[in-house]
Amino acid sequence: MTDLKVSPTYFDLHQDLYRSHWERAVGYESHVAGGKEPQIARWRNHEAAVRLDNGHRARLSGFVRAMRLLCMSGVWCGDCARLGPVLHAIAGVTPGLELRFLDRDSHPELRDLLRIAGAARVPNTLILSEDFFLVDRLGDRALATYRRMAAEKLGPACPTGIGPPPADELAAVTDELVDDLERAQLTLRLSPMLRQRYGD
Repeated sequence: MTDLKVSPTYFDLHQDLYRSHWERAVGYESHVAGGKEPQIARWRNHEAAVRLDNGHRARLSGFVRAMRLLCMSGVWCGDCARLGPVLHAIAGVTPGLELRFLDRDSHPELRDLLRIAGAARVPNTLILSEDFFLVDRLGDRALATYRRMAAEKLGPACPTGIGPPPADELAAVTDELVDDLERAQLTLRLSPMLRQRYGD
């Protein structure tokens, strides 16, 4: 008779990998400071354009489960300079949400695990639970950005990100990210394991 090992009900095969990279990741300011002066200026320019409205703030302030956002990024990347500041603004008003960054090229094991359509695209953000279980993943661009790019018939090159996106696109991107994070929060809020842990 074969000796079978019983699997736990809740697990993530990459839990240790996520945890080890989380421990090596840095905060927003440290990540941005690692860039060259024009790159840093671009991130600061985008920060100034981000707006969270009262509806966003009300939704985000109601989060009760801890969430970790682990963003694989590059300070040189235009898409990162557009999405990173929005994530930073969201993290600044959301209880229990912690945001950290990893440089894509310094972490090949995670970079290659997170490839999108075969490419090492950034930003690429993991939404992790307090136990380092994957809850969801945010891709390199929001749908609003892909729609604009398709409408403009851009080629395969990454947008420069020199200027902030148009205000309507930035608002749509912000709405999408808040929706994505709310969905992840509700996934955790309704998790039987976490409800048992916290008695709620």
